[in-house]
Amino acid sequence: MSQRKRVVFMGTPQFAVPVLQKLAGAHDVVAVYSQPDRPVGRGLELQAPPVKLEAIRLGIPVFQPQKLTLPGEYERLAELAPDFIVVVAYGQILKRNVLDLPKLGCVNVHASLLPRWRGAAPIQWSLLAGDSVTGVTTMLMAEKLDAGPMLLKAETPITLEDTSSSLHDRLSQLGADLILPTLQGLADGTLQPEVQDESFVTFAAKLNKEMEFLRPDQKTAAELDRQVRALNPWPGTSIEVELHGKRERIRIRQAKPRVDLPGTAGSLFERAGMLCLGTQAGALELTVLQQEGRKASDVSQFLNGLKGKGVSLPLTIHLGTDQS
Repeated sequence: MSQRKRVVFMGTPQFAVPVLQKLAGAHDVVAVYSQPDRPVGRGLELQAPPVKLEAIRLGIPVFQPQKLTLPGEYERLAELAPDFIVVVAYGQILKRNVLDLPKLGCVNVHASLLPRWRGAAPIQWSLLAGDSVTGVTTMLMAEKLDAGPMLLKAETPITLEDTSSSLHDRLSQLGADLILPTLQGLADGTLQPEVQDESFVTFAAKLNKEMEFLRPDQKTAAELDRQVRALNPWPGTSIEVELHGKRERIRIRQAKPRVDLPGTAGSLFERAGMLCLGTQAGALELTVLQQEGRKASDVSQFLNGLKGKGVSLPLTIHLGTDQS
């Protein structure tokens, strides 16, 4: 695009940073909107979101209203006279007056191949579902969540080693690669929006803490492996065992499915130096674990720790709740 456009960028997490960087190099980003600083950690110190930090580094004014619907917020946004508003994981629903404000459109970058996985956690749900491919879609925004007409897409295969973190990083870069051609196509009229087929819509519900417990009585080794890869780092995945009459939660940091190893569902057993969890079909080999109050350890350290406490395998895990 030969002519630089006035862009207002709205985003909050690290996922949105590469898109902001691409925009800042090609257009006049006149303002960045991000969620307010939040208290984090045990000290509850206020921490600025990644997009705000990058905007400051780039010398772009930053606004952090609690809500865009507060008095005076729309008027301040309108004074910026944007050609485009670009939204990436901002964290607020935009009302019709904001969507209609930019001259050339309000564009969203979404981390799925729409209409599959509309909603809050598309990366994690693509893994949980066992999808073989995912990607990024740019779209014109509508008042209904992730339902606007689609503009451009980019795909990436999902491998058996992918985690939510590795997919996050790839999709973040794909979104950055799509944003400039998307704006150019809209500005010169060569990009025709495509209405989403509602019959193919799936929803990526918000993650919750109850999803962390592994349910080997209900799922196969392959399904539990996807759960471990999808829910790391949050909410993580865990099992509970009874050690010396006391329940202890053990976080599963890394695992891999072993369809060749049979085992009783819910039984934690050792096989040739491997720590395995029996499932509905096959076993889940647990390779990196973390006991409460301790650092993560590999399986040999964990097994030695159990033997040192006089704990023998197999153990039967306590079954938590799971809504994934």
